[in-house]
Amino acid sequence: MKFKNYILVCGGTGCESSKADEIFRNLQKELEDKNLASENQVIKTGCFGFCEKGPIVKILPDESFYVHVKPEDAKDIVEEHIIKGRRIEKLLYNKGDGSKRASIDDLDFYRKQFRVVLRNCGFINPEDVNEYIARDGYLALEKVLFEMKPEEVVEHLKISGLRGRGGAGFPTWRKWSFTQATPSDQKYIVCNADEGDPGAYMDRSILEGDPHSVLEAMTIAGRTVGANKGFIYIRAEYPLAIHRLEVAIAQAKEMGFLGEDILYSGFNFDIEIRLGAGAFVCGEETALLASIEGKRGMPIPRPPFPAVKGLWGKPTIINNVETWANIPIILFKGGEWFSKLGTETSKGTKVFALTGKIKNSGLIEVPMGTTLRDIIYDIGGGVPNGKKFKAVQTGGPSGGVITSDYLDTPIDFENLAKLGSIMGSGGMIVMDEDDCMVDVTKFYLEFTVDESCGKCSPCRIGGRQLYNYLEKITNGNGTEEDIRKMKQISHAMGRAALCALGQTAPNPVISTLKYYEHEYEAHIKDKKCPAGKCKNLLQYAILADKCIGCGLCAKKCPVGAIAGEKKQPYTLDMTKCIKCGVCEECCKFKAVVKH
Repeated sequence: MKFKNYILVCGGTGCESSKADEIFRNLQKELEDKNLASENQVIKTGCFGFCEKGPIVKILPDESFYVHVKPEDAKDIVEEHIIKGRRIEKLLYNKGDGSKRASIDDLDFYRKQFRVVLRNCGFINPEDVNEYIARDGYLALEKVLFEMKPEEVVEHLKISGLRGRGGAGFPTWRKWSFTQATPSDQKYIVCNADEGDPGAYMDRSILEGDPHSVLEAMTIAGRTVGANKGFIYIRAEYPLAIHRLEVAIAQAKEMGFLGEDILYSGFNFDIEIRLGAGAFVCGEETALLASIEGKRGMPIPRPPFPAVKGLWGKPTIINNVETWANIPIILFKGGEWFSKLGTETSKGTKVFALTGKIKNSGLIEVPMGTTLRDIIYDIGGGVPNGKKFKAVQTGGPSGGVITSDYLDTPIDFENLAKLGSIMGSGGMIVMDEDDCMVDVTKFYLEFTVDESCGKCSPCRIGGRQLYNYLEKITNGNGTEEDIRKMKQISHAMGRAALCALGQTAPNPVISTLKYYEHEYEAHIKDKKCPAGKCKNLLQYAILADKCIGCGLCAKKCPVGAIAGEKKQPYTLDMTKCIKCGVCEECCKFKAVVKH
C-alpha cells in the first residue's frame, strides 16, 4: 500500500532515551484523530546517525528533516506539515549562522558520508522483515544458495578486499577459507557484538537499525563453510538491540530465511543469542568463545586460531557486527563494486562513533582514506565554543592520540598504525585545549586495568604499574625516572601480554609520551597541569584588579576559603581550598583564575 507521506521517527537507543517512543505514539494518535492514518504512515526506524540533534523526524517524499523534536511537536507536524504542506521552521536544522537546512541532503554532516553498512539504518523499520526485503534484503542469500559455489563466495570476498572491522583488520576471505578448508563434523558461525570501547556504539546501532543484514550474512557464512549453527554474542546492556534481534530471528524463520530447509534449498542453519555480562576482555575472540561455552571469559594462546579450532574445539568463523553487515551487499553487488571504495590496502567504508569535543557528534560512515580533517571539521563541524583542536583518540583504550599535525592523514589501517594508533572498532573521541593528555591516559589505563582478566602477569601487573605512575604524576609526586619506567613497561607489555587487551593497553601511554611528553614534564618539574584538569596540581587565585568585591564567590564557597569586605578585593586561602571550582564558575568578572 502506498501512502502520501511516510513519517520516519528515529528509534535508536539515544533518541528513545529522549522520548522518541512518545513522539511516535503522539504522531500516530494525531493522524488517527484527524482521520489521516490511512493516508500517512509513521515508521520507527533505527539510528539516523546525527545523534547530536536527536530525536529526529524525517518526512518522505519531500525529505524534510526535523531535529530536537519533542512529543508536543507531533501536533504541529501533523497540522502544519501533513495537512497544510508547510515546513515547521523551528524544527529545521540551524547551521549556526542563522540559515536553516530543510532536508538531509542540505546537511554537511551527511554530505561526505557514503553509507554501505548503515544503508538501511534510518530508512526502514528494523522490526519489519518486508522492509528489509524491499531494499534487496536476502537476495544475496538466495544468490549464494542457488547460483554460487562456496569457493565463489570466498573469491568475491577476496576480490572485495574486505578486512575485519573489529580492530586487527584481518582479511575476511582468508578467515573464511581456513574454516572452509578444515574438515569437521560440526562448524560454527559467531557474531561478536560485545562492543565495549568507551564512547563506541557502532555495532549496537547496526543491530538496532538493520538486524536482518547480520542474520543474512551469518547464514551465508554457514552455507559457505558448511556450518549449521550460529551464535550472536551481545552484551546484556543492549536491551533494544537484543529485542530487535529476537524479532528479526523470529521473522526470518517464519519467512524461511532461517531454520530448516532454507528457501527449500536443503540447507539448515539456526542462530542463537548469547548474552555477555559486559566484560571488556570478552571482545577478544578466544575469551568470547569461552564465555559462550559457559566458562569464564579468559583468552587462551593462539595458534590454533578459532577458524581452525574454536567453539567447543570446532572450526569457527568469528566476525564483528560491522564486518557481517558488509557481506550481503558485497555478494549482491559483487566484490569488484566494493573494491572500488576506499584505498589500495583498506577497501570499503568505516563506521565511526564521533564523540567528545565536537559540534556534531554521532554515528558516521565514510570511505577508507577520508582524512581526519574532513571527519572532524566538515562532518563533525569542528570543535565547539571557539576552543582549539588538540587531539583525537582512535581505537578506544587500545588506540592512541593523533595530533593536529596529522589532520590531513587519510584514515586507513596502515596510516593509523604508522601514527601509533589503531582503527579498532571505530571509536573516535575529539579533545580540545582544555584536555590534559596525562589525565586522559590515566582514564584509559584505569579502564583497562579494571577490565583485565588477570590471567597473564604482563597485563595484570604491568597495567597496574602504569596506572600507579600516572596517578603519581597527576598528584604532583612524579619524577623523571617514572617516564623512563613507563616506556620500559609499555614495551614489555606489548611483547609479552597474552592477548590484545594487554598488548595494546600501553598504547595511550606510548602515543601521549610521543606527542605530549612536555605535558608530563610540566606535571613533574613544574608541578602544574597545563590544561588545568589535574585537581591536586591546581592553584586558584583572585585577581585584585578584576575583583569588585561583590562577595558572591565567598557565599558559594563550601569551606569558607574566601574572605573579604564588600566593594574590596576578596582573598582566597589555598590551605582551606578543596579545589571544587565553584568560585571560578560563579564569578561573572573572571576575577577567579586557576593555574
